[in-house]
Amino acid sequence: MFRNIADQIQLLKDRGMLFRDETSAQHFLENISYYRLKGYWWDMQQDRITHTFTPNTYFESVVERYNFDRHLRLILFDAVERIEIALRTKMIYHLSISYGATWYLDSNLFVEQNKHVEHINHLQREFGYSQEIFIKDHKRKHPNTNAEAWKIMEIASMGTLSKFYKNLNHQLPEKSLIAKEMGLNLHSELSSWLEAIVYVRNIIAHHSRLWSRNMVKRPIDNINNPIGIWFDNNLLPVQRKKPFLIISSMIYMCNKVTPNHQIKEKILAIIDNNPEVPIYKLGFLNNWRSEPLWE
Repeated sequence: MFRNIADQIQLLKDRGMLFRDETSAQHFLENISYYRLKGYWWDMQQDRITHTFTPNTYFESVVERYNFDRHLRLILFDAVERIEIALRTKMIYHLSISYGATWYLDSNLFVEQNKHVEHINHLQREFGYSQEIFIKDHKRKHPNTNAEAWKIMEIASMGTLSKFYKNLNHQLPEKSLIAKEMGLNLHSELSSWLEAIVYVRNIIAHHSRLWSRNMVKRPIDNINNPIGIWFDNNLLPVQRKKPFLIISSMIYMCNKVTPNHQIKEKILAIIDNNPEVPIYKLGFLNNWRSEPLWE
């Protein structure tokens, strides 16, 4: 049954939610939908059948969670950008030096041929849609000619880059070199991390919720001989399945590709500025702040 804003507030009150300022709550519900906010109050219910709330549950606490999550996603998008640009640069550079300007078309460099064809088709569609000046210039000067990797890969999405990397032949020394330059010793570890980061990137790009979400894609946490500061394999299962592990992997990788970044400091700042927000819902628990990666 459709409910107007006043009815939505009344329904929440009937279920036990408290309001410090109903006028402000009306404004929020006019601009942030009921079901978007629902993801932030879901665990505040004491009965998920009747949807009644635990005592002293305030609407303003839901808004605090929402805003915290929004600010966290903005910070993480900065991290994604740094990682994506570094990956793209290294793939273009190392593979072009070794295998030529159009290495991405060489099926001999890839493991699964059917996936390679699929990835090429997707990449060429991205190329066709692109309105970048250098792409339009290529189409004008070289019609019906395959673009060099440093052109076409520059407009590839991170998801496409991740798929191309994973499908590279495992014996290629460049595959291992790229992994090492991204901070990992094994290409399988980098593929795992990239898939997880792409997953988070898609959540962020669609303005979806990280808050209290179980991650479908999870990076390998027991990495081989870490190049940088990492965990000593003492993560709890909940830390592995919540955003904490992926966020930590992004910090680790940014430490390698963009030293002196401020990603970690920004995350710590929003945590310190929101002491009432239960960050354990994101997997930040078990003395996480004493870990060298987060100190």
